[in-house]
Order: sequence, then C-alpha cells, then structure tokens
Amino acid sequence: MDRGDGPESEPTAGGVTDLDTVTDTDAVTADGETGAEGVAGAEGVTDATAGGVALFVDGPNVLREEFDVDLDDVRRAGEAEGPLVITRLYLDEHATPGLIQAAEARGFEVVITSGDVDVKLAVDAARFAAEGRMDTLAIASRDTDFKPVVETANGYGIRTLAIAPGEFGRSDALRNAANGSVTLDGDTKSGSVSDEDETTAETSSTQ
Repeated sequence: MDRGDGPESEPTAGGVTDLDTVTDTDAVTADGETGAEGVAGAEGVTDATAGGVALFVDGPNVLREEFDVDLDDVRRAGEAEGPLVITRLYLDEHATPGLIQAAEARGFEVVITSGDVDVKLAVDAARFAAEGRMDTLAIASRDTDFKPVVETANGYGIRTLAIAPGEFGRSDALRNAANGSVTLDGDTKSGSVSDEDETTAETSSTQ
C-alpha cells in the first residue's frame, strides 16, 4: 500500500470501517450476542497464563477506511514476535455485526464497550503486564494515549511492540516508547526509535 506522511487525527465514533473494507467475507461465523462491556466469542484466547504475545487492537483507531487494514495482517504482525496468548479487538457500540463476525472468524476475541475503547484497552493491557501474563505486549493503534501503558509494560520487563496501520497513521511517540514497531505497509523496526533514527532509517522499495 502506498501511503504518505500526514498529521494524525482523532478517531470518531463512526470511524470503524465496515466488513468490506477490513477483510474478506468468507467463512464468517456468528458465535453470540454482544453487549456493552461484553465479549463476543472467545476464539482469541489460548493460554493467557503462559509466556507469549498479547495482541490488543484499538478497533475504532485502526480499522478506518483510509487505512484499509486487514485483520489478518495485524495478527501476523503479532505472531512474528512469538506465539499469541491472546488476541483482542476492542470496538465501540457502533461496530457492525459483519465486522464483529469477521473478526471472530479470524481468531479475535471481540470486546464491545459503551464507553471509551482506549480506557478499557489500556486497563486490560496494564493488568496483563502487572500479572506477567505475556512476554510481549503488542498494541495496534495510532493513539499516543497508549504511551504510558507501553512504558508501564517496559517497566515490568515486558517487550513491547507498536503496530501502526500505515505511515500516515503512525504515532511517533508510541513508536519511540516501544521496544519495536511495525507499520503495516512494510516498515519494521526492531528497537526503540529516536527522532534521528526516524529520519535516517526511512527507506523506499518497489515491489
């Protein structure tokens, strides 16, 4: 995908893309009803007490039409760090049934919240870090508000990974706070990134 740099923008409640934008509609399942602060399905849970990668996805922030993010790509980015012990997609009450079903079909545990998605995700991620329930915390978002969560996990000796939906939607503050970062258009960095690194490490490729 060809994306350019640009200013970050705040997500809106209706900013979640529908099923057609996110991924294929093949093999979609419907495993249960969802409600405020509820969980739809449990496919994303393996063994949350074992070491591995906990992947938390900020749905309204990442699954936006302008980014054209595929949930399979997000999952693969997390799996590249190690076995997934949990894969959670956080959505608000505006999420469509099609999006929820497609996420469940691809192994995500969907958490629907009537409040602020960021707060619920941050609390869950910080709790997992405090309980030592993963070796790596991977957060897919472009929201700088998750920087304290990443720093908290780092303080517990947990490796952190920031997954951005594209260069246009990348938070440099979140990227710099994490031990590693991935941009879903192909830019991957294995260590913390300083402002100077950000300038010199950018490369272009033609595929």
